[in-house]
Amino acid sequence: MSAAKTAAKTASVYRMVMPDHVCPYGLKTVDLLEREGFAVEDHPLTTRAETDAFKQQHGVATTPQTFIDGERIGGYDDLREHLGKSVPREGETSYQPVIAIFGVAFLLGLAISWYALGTVFSVQAIEWFVSLSMCFLAVQKLQDLRSFSTMFLNYDLLARRWVRYGYIYPFGEALAGVLMVAHALPIVSVPVALFIGSVGAVSVFKAVYIDKRELKCACVGGNSNVPLGFVSLTENLFMIGMGLWMGARALGWIQL
Repeated sequence: MSAAKTAAKTASVYRMVMPDHVCPYGLKTVDLLEREGFAVEDHPLTTRAETDAFKQQHGVATTPQTFIDGERIGGYDDLREHLGKSVPREGETSYQPVIAIFGVAFLLGLAISWYALGTVFSVQAIEWFVSLSMCFLAVQKLQDLRSFSTMFLNYDLLARRWVRYGYIYPFGEALAGVLMVAHALPIVSVPVALFIGSVGAVSVFKAVYIDKRELKCACVGGNSNVPLGFVSLTENLFMIGMGLWMGARALGWIQL
C-alpha cells in the first residue's frame, strides 16, 4: 500500500488504556497504522465497564479493534494481514531462534578474539563461536527442562532406553561448552562432547533420513517450532567436531 494512498486515510482504534493496564497490542496497532501513513483516531477505553460495553456492542471478544473507512478490520494480527504484513501462525515452523543463537555466538566469538588476541580473524574465534553456541543451546533447553526432555524422547535413541538422559543432556552440553570457552579440563569436556554429540547425531540421522519422520527439534528447547533435521544434526556435528579438535589440541597434535 503506497504512502500516497494511505496518507488520506483515517483509521479508528479502540484500545484498553487503564491505570493498571495499557494494552501492548493497542500500542503496536497505533504504531503500525502511523508507520503506514494513516491518520489515527485513538479511542482509549479507560474502564472495564467501558471495555465490556464496546465488546458487546461490536460482538468482539478482544481489544484493540481497528476500523478503516467504517469497516471493522479486527485485532492487531487482523490489521497486519489487512495491510499485507506477515502474520505468524500457531505451530508454524521458524528458524528465528536458531539464527539468533548462532548469529550472536558468532559475533561474540569475534569480539572475544578481538579483545584477547587483537584480531577478529583467528582460529580461536571459531572455537569460541562453537563453544558459545553450545552454551546458548543448553540455556534454551534448561529454561524448561521438562518440556525439552519430553520432546527429546520422540527421537533420541539413548533417552528412549534411559529416560533420565533427557534431563542430563542439557547439563552435559552446558558443561562441555563452558569448559571449551575457557580451554579448561579437556579431559572432561572432550569425552562429554563426543559422547552426547555422537548419540545425538545418530539419533537425528535415523529419525529424519532413515525413518523419514517429521518431528519438531528439541535443540532450542521443548517449545520450539524448529523442524528436526539439519539444525539438530549440525548442533551434534559441532559438538563432535569441537570434541575432536579440542582433544587434538590437548594432546599436542595441533599447535597454534
